[in-house]
Amino acid sequence: GGGGGGEGFDVKKVGDTRVGLVGFPSVGKSTLLTTLTGTKSEAAAYEFTTLTAIPGTMKYRGARIQVLDLPGIIEGAASGKGRGRQVISAARTCDLIMIILDAAKPVTHKFLIERELSNFGIRLNEEPPWVVIRKKDRGGITIQELVPQTKGLTKDIATRILKEYKLSTVDVALKEDCTIDRFIDACDGKRTYIKALYVMNKIDAITIEELDVIDEMQNYVPISSRDQWNIDELMESIWRQCNMLRIYTKPRGQIPDYDAPVVLHAQKPTVEQFCNRIHKGILPLFKYAWVWGSSVRHQPQKVGKDHVLHDEDIIQIVKGV
Repeated sequence: GGGGGGEGFDVKKVGDTRVGLVGFPSVGKSTLLTTLTGTKSEAAAYEFTTLTAIPGTMKYRGARIQVLDLPGIIEGAASGKGRGRQVISAARTCDLIMIILDAAKPVTHKFLIERELSNFGIRLNEEPPWVVIRKKDRGGITIQELVPQTKGLTKDIATRILKEYKLSTVDVALKEDCTIDRFIDACDGKRTYIKALYVMNKIDAITIEELDVIDEMQNYVPISSRDQWNIDELMESIWRQCNMLRIYTKPRGQIPDYDAPVVLHAQKPTVEQFCNRIHKGILPLFKYAWVWGSSVRHQPQKVGKDHVLHDEDIIQIVKGV
């Protein structure tokens, strides 16, 4: 729970990935949670039925994905109305946020939820700003522009922002064409960057013309959780957005364990990351690994800890004595 006066709600993180369902009251989050995971969340035809975060686990391609039904976000969550603050702090811990929108009124809801999350320092589908800020003992502020700045950020404005954040003796390297907002994010350093997937629910209730309008949105999946339309496509989209790779383990002299893959998230996961995902004590004893799969030329091939693994590789770790 939360410290101090406010009451928070914490949900123990289980599984390989955590996905949060965020949306206005009564857009069908609870029904979707039941469809994906079989967990019953209180669903009724009036607003504000879910008052605490309800977790469920869905299994897909051998990975266990924890799905959190976060209580309905209402306008003004950032200022503490409703349970908004706790909802958004729970949303920060997710690997992916699924924004559930009612297909009949998607654009206004999308804008309001994005603004609400943005007020809390959650940036959706954005990369962190490529700005390096290094503190030093003396010498004031030096700003180095490694690319031309065309979006309104001058050295003068940057200096004023740095002083606002009490960063008065720093070296700054701007490695991207940075907007003022993104420079503020870099100075603040407390922003969370999370992928978002827009889920259009209740498409059974709209016309083809309205569907054409929705079709212009990025990163969206149309579904009907009541009629179970397009749920497979949604699960596939969750898998793709989370960058999940399955690695199978093979104990010596036995067949690989295909039922319980180790799921990694990194863009290019190495054998070292795989070892740390299983147990921190493996790496000091690591000698080499045998790998079968598409990441190696020979089957099996002897590799070191810097070898990059591919989806569905099989690995056997050999420890030194």
